[in-house]
Amino acid sequence: MAADASSTVGSSASSSGGFAPFLVDSLFQRSLDDMIKALRSAPGGESSLIHRLLAEIRREIRSTDSDTKFFALQKLTYLSSIYFLDMSWAAFHALELLASSVPAFKRTAYLSASLSFHPSSTDLLPLATHQIRKDLQSPNPSLSSPALHLLALSSSPDLALHLSNDLLSLLSSPRAAVHVRCRAVITSLPVLRLTPDSARAFLPKLVEALSPSSPLLSAAAGIFCELVCSGDPRPYLPLAPDFHQVLLECRNNWILIKILKIFARLIVLEPRLKRKLVDPICELMRRSPAKSLVFECLRVVFCSFPDEETAFQLAVDKVKEFVAADDDPNLRFLGLHALAMLGPGQSWAVEENREAIVKSLADPDPNIRHEALRLIMNMVFENNVVEISSLLINYALRSDPEFSNEILDAILVTCSRNFYELVLDFDWYVSLLAEMVRNPHFMKGEEVERQLIDIGMRVKEARSELIRVARVFLIDPALLGNQFLHRVLSAAAWISGEYIQFSRNPLEIVEALLQPRTSLLPSPVRAVYIQAVFKIVTFCFNFFVNVGVVSDSKCNTDENTGAESEDSSDVTTFKMESLEMKELLTCKSIIYILNLIVTALVPLSECDEVEVQERACNVLGLVLLLNGIEEWKTDDVDWRIDGKIREIVRVMSAAFSEELGPVSMHAQKRVLVPEGLELKENLSDLDVILGNNDVPSSLSISFSSRIHSHNEDKEESEPATESTSLLAEHRKQHGLYYLPTDKDENGSNEYPRANDVTNSVSSEKTTNDLLKLTDQSLISRSTKPAKPRPTVVKLDEGVDLPSSSSKYVKEPTGDQLSGAVRDVLFRSDETSQTIQKTLSENYTQRRANETSTISNVDSLLKDNSSPHEREIGSSSSRKNKHHSQGKERNRKTRKNETKEEKGNRSSARSSHHHGRHKLKQRVESGDPSLDKGTQTQAIQDFLL
Repeated sequence: MAADASSTVGSSASSSGGFAPFLVDSLFQRSLDDMIKALRSAPGGESSLIHRLLAEIRREIRSTDSDTKFFALQKLTYLSSIYFLDMSWAAFHALELLASSVPAFKRTAYLSASLSFHPSSTDLLPLATHQIRKDLQSPNPSLSSPALHLLALSSSPDLALHLSNDLLSLLSSPRAAVHVRCRAVITSLPVLRLTPDSARAFLPKLVEALSPSSPLLSAAAGIFCELVCSGDPRPYLPLAPDFHQVLLECRNNWILIKILKIFARLIVLEPRLKRKLVDPICELMRRSPAKSLVFECLRVVFCSFPDEETAFQLAVDKVKEFVAADDDPNLRFLGLHALAMLGPGQSWAVEENREAIVKSLADPDPNIRHEALRLIMNMVFENNVVEISSLLINYALRSDPEFSNEILDAILVTCSRNFYELVLDFDWYVSLLAEMVRNPHFMKGEEVERQLIDIGMRVKEARSELIRVARVFLIDPALLGNQFLHRVLSAAAWISGEYIQFSRNPLEIVEALLQPRTSLLPSPVRAVYIQAVFKIVTFCFNFFVNVGVVSDSKCNTDENTGAESEDSSDVTTFKMESLEMKELLTCKSIIYILNLIVTALVPLSECDEVEVQERACNVLGLVLLLNGIEEWKTDDVDWRIDGKIREIVRVMSAAFSEELGPVSMHAQKRVLVPEGLELKENLSDLDVILGNNDVPSSLSISFSSRIHSHNEDKEESEPATESTSLLAEHRKQHGLYYLPTDKDENGSNEYPRANDVTNSVSSEKTTNDLLKLTDQSLISRSTKPAKPRPTVVKLDEGVDLPSSSSKYVKEPTGDQLSGAVRDVLFRSDETSQTIQKTLSENYTQRRANETSTISNVDSLLKDNSSPHEREIGSSSSRKNKHHSQGKERNRKTRKNETKEEKGNRSSARSSHHHGRHKLKQRVESGDPSLDKGTQTQAIQDFLL
């Protein structure tokens, strides 16, 4: 009602004067509360109301009245925050309100500016420089805090460069409030990233804030944690003593977590840090009641201290407490997540918690189930892969669909890792894949399809089992209606055509490939079905023509060469299989196959799907060619030596004689790019060249699946008598895979849902089966396999593949900020150089002595002694040096002793800088004695 009145009055007053609409808008303007109430009670939905509200805001924001502009920006900021609307068009209006003296107006203006200013696209940022500098210098926190907020979120390199001095003065100002200075420390991070050259000015202040007594310690720890974890950690090695001091003296859990994250990255670069960190971390694990801090200690110990027995055992005990926390699922998840960090050498820690891990598979929390499954799959070895996989597959039958597919995916990934290195019996693994497909929640058809075909090409010994499994899939009509199994059926059809020589009954497979319900399959899968029929017909006719010659020659060859008993058994098997196939592939059966193909594929020769139509025409062309030769249909045996028939058979055999093998994943990279071929050339102008209307819509090809009901009815109404008898005989032998032909009580004869599980097992039995893992399955045992592992074809053994652990290790970025930090922390500044020049000869001599001590420590570190001995040697050197200096001081008077103490303090500081400078020069000059590089020179100061 108010909106209608506002629009009516505004439209009537628009003709009276230029400022009249703005006056009316200020009188009838919606407040933020009114807008929120209208959005909550909008009867027609929020979208239509939002458009009207934006139109009102666009009109109100152009007002010269500050109150009207303030309310408009307030409402626009709310809409942008809740509905993610782009408000970059209001950047200038937010800039206008920045100069307001009202604190509420200024805060809203800064918030709107942070949402509307984009450094890459907004040209208004230079206009805000003066106002932001003025507010940064204000002693009022309500003005400086919003300015820091804008500078942190929407700053540009130029703006950060211009305001860096103001930010630096605010950071070190003792008059500013503590929370404002903390904001200034946090804002320095985006400023450093935008202007790396400012690191020389900011880093000393940030390092000074790392003091345990500094009120800015929390913000400084967060800044350094972000810098170390998101970039190259090597430049921050000189700050290890400061981080160590914070770790020892600070009692803030949040700060300690940040420090531990920093040390986790630095330990990788300098392993000698472990000796300094083991005791403090163990003390934190013992005394800290904060679970978050204890978990961070566990992360550091498991990832960085696997050789420290005391710390590692303490961490394992803490993990047991986490996993056993039945009342807190968050702690159980953290405990499982911590166990997942362990490497293969610490599998005993997982063994101690195996019962809790297996029980976590039945936890209602999906995150806990996922971590438990991950731990179980990490404990799979060659000797227990069969047992664990079988139990997990049975458990997946009773799980919810999402977790069931997670289990199946984990098994597929684990067993196929590194060319199936865990699989010793491929017949078992192929049958396991078939069992996965029977799961009612199965949705991993694409991966199972890939592995079935991949195993067929890589492992020759598994092809017989593949053919058996493919036959089971193809003869089951209930599987055709499940869209998640279409990819598996495609693999089964390809296997049945490619390795048909391993089949015992090709006629049965042809009938399964041509059954009427294949019309439910998508066109790409139907094309694979038809191509498989092409291969099977070629094999059957080739065998029918040449079976007598091949069998006789095989037997004569083995008899003449005097084959041993093992070879004679192979000959016997071949003769038996040849006799069985010869009795099956008779002239009558070949004619039946050809007639069945004509009946099933003639309707598909006019299919709208071009792939299906082309393959159907190819098979029909072969059938027409064979039917045109009448000689092979007679009882005369002389036709086998006919040159025309043998030439046809030779050509047909040559079409599929080459065996398909796996292709290397790096095969494309080995192909040389032809000269003159521009692969990276911009092809965006192809749309302009070709146009969008070049191809008429009537000629466009549709690849959607179509069901030809009239053809299906015709095929089902005229079944062949011989086909019926064969199917009836097959139904007697394999009734499990057939559906009942009688109608149910409701008179329906529909096919049931695919993969319907009827034999459910009680949950108690499932839990007992899973608990078997705790007794024997997760324990790695050295057992002798029942039969040797078959040969697996590998094509990428000599290629350097990316490591699986590389995704957890971030490579140094080498960005400009890391280079600037390295220059600041590894090089002495001008002030220290000036102090060194003004020192006396006595202090210079002491400095030289300390430098020689550092060189001696370098030589000790280069020796083959243990880290513990090197630390003892360096400490003893320090004690001898201080002892000699103490004797010299005792010989002097009390007055000179006072001067000497002052000089010693100056000498210690100068020696620290001079030693670091000397070491830097040795690294830059390529001194071979420094084999640790930058890491060694940085950490020596800490160890000394």
